Amino acid sequence: MSKASYARSAAQVAVAATVANMVCITAAISATIGVFLVPIAEEFHWPRAAVSGVLGMISIISAVTYPLIGKAMDRFGSRWPLLIGNLGLAGSIALLSQASGTITDFYLRFALVGVFGTLASTGMLCKVVSSWFDARRGLMLGVTAGVGNGVGATLMPVLAGIFLAAYGWRESYVLIGLLVAALGAPVMLLWLRDAPVVAPSPEVAAPAVEGMSLREAAQTRVFWLMLLAVAAGAGGMTAVFTHVVPMLTDHGVSLGEATGVLAVFALVCAGWQVVTGALLDALRTPRIVVPMYASAIAGLLLLQFGHGTGQIMTAGVLLGIGMGADYGALSYFVSRYFGLKHYGTIIGTFYAVVAFTQGATPALMDVSFDRSGSYTIAALAIVVALVFGIALLTLMPHPDAFDGASDAAPDEGANGRAAVVLA
Repeated sequence: MSKASYARSAAQVAVAATVANMVCITAAISATIGVFLVPIAEEFHWPRAAVSGVLGMISIISAVTYPLIGKAMDRFGSRWPLLIGNLGLAGSIALLSQASGTITDFYLRFALVGVFGTLASTGMLCKVVSSWFDARRGLMLGVTAGVGNGVGATLMPVLAGIFLAAYGWRESYVLIGLLVAALGAPVMLLWLRDAPVVAPSPEVAAPAVEGMSLREAAQTRVFWLMLLAVAAGAGGMTAVFTHVVPMLTDHGVSLGEATGVLAVFALVCAGWQVVTGALLDALRTPRIVVPMYASAIAGLLLLQFGHGTGQIMTAGVLLGIGMGADYGALSYFVSRYFGLKHYGTIIGTFYAVVAFTQGATPALMDVSFDRSGSYTIAALAIVVALVFGIALLTLMPHPDAFDGASDAAPDEGANGRAAVVLA
């Protein structure tokens, strides 16, 4: 493979990953559940919490299956599991239209969505992108995940609303399933492939498939510092994202204005993943994420205590910067600190923790609200968690200076294993 052919193949992989993220479970299910929430609840005479509860179940399924799927992709490759995941997600979404009206049947159908959705998720797509790109890895991870998820999460609810008005929620899920397959499968089949395991030519240095196993990575301090920092950021900022509208409407902000803040939050988050990736390629240090976490703290305080359109819109921007940085940095630093050989297993473990915190933290916010009558205590607790995350980020070494042996737990002594530093 010539240098030009390698570059063309890498560009095709980036396009395929971006499109796959546009139709992943985040866009197709998480972003549209609010559109279908009321009609489903009314048809089945269920409380709304019974319908939205499927998101918590999907988070649990993802937390369990992420490491298993990542390990399988490390061993057998990523292309076919991702394609199967896309087609399975499309089919399982279409099967939602046949829900019988019992809670058990409804949740089992969404459980199937959760399994296939995790198989073709952003975290697993990041594995393929990381294997093709080195010098521009951060930027391409930001583009494929940030732009892909951002565009998908923006367009899918609009289409869901159009479908709902014209056909009802059952037929809408069929149409969404068809969209997922029609947009995702062809481009993935044609262009998504695993990177060569050896340099394609003397002119091209393919990213080395070397690195730590999950066990070796878990014996380093960096693994736990990053895991806790990501959990604090992802859990806190996702909880805020899901509660922007109730937090603002509780303060007398109109529904339309609150929804506008949510849209700003989502769009900035998507765009900032690209910015974060470009900055990481240039500077490579986790410390660039610190001011971005700090911006999320400022945004949350403005959201909870600010007044006026200017302040709450600014809150949406600042929160989007923080969450975009969190997701933009995760995949990048897993590859830089721990290498690519067992990337799927390690990133799967990180995404399992993210999935768990995404499911648990919003529920804890509502528990706090039920007890206190406001989100103030919950907001301040998230501020503390983000400050904790900042402290952990400042303790992480530069990836180029990271040595697994010296970073290992004290009782490992000379048996600590060195990480591969990817230039």
